[in-house]
Order: sequence, then C-alpha cells, then structure tokens
Amino acid sequence: MEAIAEALERGAVAIVPTDTVYGLVCRADRSDAVERIYALKGRPRREPLILFLADATQMDTYTAEVPLSAKRLAAAFWPGPLTMVVGAGAGVPSALLGGGDTVGLRVPDHAALLAIVRRCGTALASTSANRHGAPPPADADAAAAAFDTPPELIVDGGPARHGIPSTVVDCTVSPPRVVRAGAVSEEAVQAALNTP
Repeated sequence: MEAIAEALERGAVAIVPTDTVYGLVCRADRSDAVERIYALKGRPRREPLILFLADATQMDTYTAEVPLSAKRLAAAFWPGPLTMVVGAGAGVPSALLGGGDTVGLRVPDHAALLAIVRRCGTALASTSANRHGAPPPADADAAAAAFDTPPELIVDGGPARHGIPSTVVDCTVSPPRVVRAGAVSEEAVQAALNTP
C-alpha cells in the first residue's frame, strides 16, 4: 500500500478494484494525473470524476455544506456502493468537476482501496476503468485490456463483488433523486432518506 500511495503521489494513475467495478484512480490534487485519466478513458471534459473518501468525516473537506439527506445516506450505505452528488466545496480541484459546481462522493466498501486512500491522506479522483461508453470491467484483466496503453499500476483484487456500478443520488435537489440505478436499490435509498 505504501508503494502504491507513493506512486500516486508522484502523479501515477492506477487501475484498482472496488466493491462495484474496477476503477481508474489518481490523487485528486494532481491535475496532471486527472488529465491523464480523461485522456486514457476518452472521457468528455464536461463529465466530472467522482471522489473516493476514506470515511464520511471527509465530506466536510469537499462540500461547503453536507445536506441532511447526504448524512442519512452515508449513515445507511457507507462504506458501500452509493455515490452522492453534493455541492463542490473549495477543496475540490476544478480539473475534475467537468465545468460544473457539484461533485460525487463515495466511501467504497473495499478494504485494500480504503487503505490506499488513507495512505494518500487525500481523496482519490476516480471513474470506471473502461473506455468512454464501454461496459465497466468487473476484473483486472478486463480493465487492463480496455486500454491500448494501460496505466502504470494495476492492482488485481480478484472479481469485483457487485459487478455493477454504484447507485448515484443527487443530494443537491429536494427531494433527493436517484440519477443512476446501481448496486443499491431505489427503494433502499428512499427508505434511508425517510428514516428520522
């Protein structure tokens, strides 16, 4: 984990396992590495990257105000396969916002990935490890094969547990709404939001 964290600190991009699918990650504070993720994936610049956090307490660093809905969802599903869209705070580098003012935050339920995030001491910018528009990969071999020139680091953690992306909930609107169906059902999201 120390070697991976050091490589990311130097600006490396890595393919890593998550609890959902394999992802491309880099340090959120390395704009050069963020640019490489966009280039590797062929991702349009208008589409933002998300941030992997070590735990829910880091939300305060990356959003100006944590909505009550986000607190409820974090308590119910983090660590886990739920991404929450919130207003981006001053701590979010503009390079990964896609020209907007919101950011997706997630605490993945994957021990090795969380250890990497903790070693880095900052959030990791991420997107699924596939070319833009292609299906997200559920194992390291499929992730590596997606790119003509794979990133410097590939962490093979075996098959991804869920094999489908995280559910995305927009917490900037009231009531919050599911904008991408995924590993957490919409019914479970609504139940968590309605819990006092």
